[in-house]
Amino acid sequence: MAHTLSTQPTNSVRNLTLAILLVWFLLAVAGSLLGVFDSEPRPPLPLGLAAVIPVTLFAFCYLTSARFQEFVMSLDLRILTVAQTWRVGGIVFLILYQHGALPGVFAIPAGWGDIAIGITAPVVAWYWKRPFPSKTFIVWNVLGSLDLVMAVSLGVLASATPVGVLAGDVTTRLMGQFPLSLIPTFFVPLLLILHLISLSRVRKGLA
Repeated sequence: MAHTLSTQPTNSVRNLTLAILLVWFLLAVAGSLLGVFDSEPRPPLPLGLAAVIPVTLFAFCYLTSARFQEFVMSLDLRILTVAQTWRVGGIVFLILYQHGALPGVFAIPAGWGDIAIGITAPVVAWYWKRPFPSKTFIVWNVLGSLDLVMAVSLGVLASATPVGVLAGDVTTRLMGQFPLSLIPTFFVPLLLILHLISLSRVRKGLA
């Protein structure tokens, strides 16, 4: 009975988190279909907010809610790591670059960075064991986080907007249109959150 009572808070937070993720995804889809994130030639404020707000809200909930922090600490590090495998899809950036649909200043570093993290994710997860070599795990997660931040930054700087100082004849406008707009508005902040969770787990010695 005591074990059941102790797992109820975690289960309720998990269910609420899953519901929020679903609503978040549906809002990203709706906003994409309505053209909310296609900001050219205006500053890409909606796209930027969509990428930053979820990470900020996660940090706030993690720092202020003991129940949410308990749920986060209960997540399987292997699953969090394997989830990064989808980033091999970054090859799409390179393909679009080859077809002249995305600028190289964005597509090349973002594409190869995602591919590198995606390919190594199963390897990192496979060799996870106690005690895990925390330095390797930390470096991998930091690099994965930096790749996401760099991709978003280059995407903004290469956009056909007032802040697009790296924009040329080809811009990143396509990243604000469905379905690619789901990457910066949902998948990038979600995967960044997974990296932050993994780093937090290691810092607390719960890996």
